[in-house]
Amino acid sequence: MGDEVERGPRAAAPSDSSRPLLPWGVARVRGDSMRPHLRPGDRLLVRYGARPRPGDVVLARFPDGTLVVKRAAEQRADRAGVPGWWLLSDDPERGVDSRHRGVVPARDVVGVVRLRWWPPRPGARRSA
Repeated sequence: MGDEVERGPRAAAPSDSSRPLLPWGVARVRGDSMRPHLRPGDRLLVRYGARPRPGDVVLARFPDGTLVVKRAAEQRADRAGVPGWWLLSDDPERGVDSRHRGVVPARDVVGVVRLRWWPPRPGARRSA
């Protein structure tokens, strides 16, 4: 598949085991679908419940339960009129996205990626 991410530790609310209590979390990229922007092994800081904007990188859940990191291209409604997002891979030749799965309901966009924090890129400045 190449789209999955691994989500770091989180505290789950008793009423909804998929919704974290803490507003921030960590995800690790698995796969090449977001190259060159993100690479396998990259660690991401995710703001759960944040409202995405077009162009944001988001953490979303596909109907089969797979968590994915994709770029929110635009807001769209599905055929039933349910509001959602058209999510795309940065590398259109790799991975699964809305071109294959359709509109992802807004409720299944788990959070917005705020930054990639690990590993450092070659040539990046290091503070002393």
